[in-house]
Parts: sequence; structure tokens; C-alpha cells
Amino acid sequence: MKVYSLTLDLKDDPALIQEYEQHHKQVWPEILRSIKDAGIQNMQIYRYATRLFMVITAADDFSFEQKDAADRANKKVQEWEELMWKYQAPLKTAPEGAKWVLMDKIFELSGH
Repeated sequence: MKVYSLTLDLKDDPALIQEYEQHHKQVWPEILRSIKDAGIQNMQIYRYATRLFMVITAADDFSFEQKDAADRANKKVQEWEELMWKYQAPLKTAPEGAKWVLMDKIFELSGH
């Protein structure tokens, strides 16, 4: 099992943030299927103000490259991602065109 942490910002607009959260209370079935089909076993998204934090638990053979290729070939996922850009704002330090950015783990209690 692998665990990944990612971050992204939302546009600083309370109405848009509310809409974004509403979309995540009613995620399209095709999106949920694409996440599970990629080997993602659990996904959680947290928000503080405009900052988002995502935790992904995935199978050992999970690959972001394979997930990205499958997403690019999935019309419904592309429609969802285009809709989400209405609400999302990339981090200032993110690579050009990147949305969610992987975070580096710097501490784990179980190692002490």
C-alpha cells in the first residue's frame, strides 16, 4: 500500500468554494469509477481557507503516469477536470499546467 499527499489552492471566492464543496458531495459516478480503477483505495480531501490537502491510499502498483494516461483518454474525467479549474488555482511554485502537487513527507512518528 502506498500513501501520497498532495496540495492545491482554491480561488479566494466564498461562493466558488461553496460550489466546489457541493460538487464533492455529489461526485459523478464516472469519476469515482476512474479513481477506483486506477488502484486508489481511499482518497480524502481537506480544506483550510483556500488551501486543499489530499491524501491518497493506493495499491502498490499504482502509478500517477498510468492514471494520467487513463484520465486523458476518458472524456468524462476531462469534463470534470475542466469544471474543477473554475474553482482551483495552482500553487505559485507549481510547474506550468500542474494542478495537484505532490508533497514530500518530512516526518513519521512510527520511525521514532
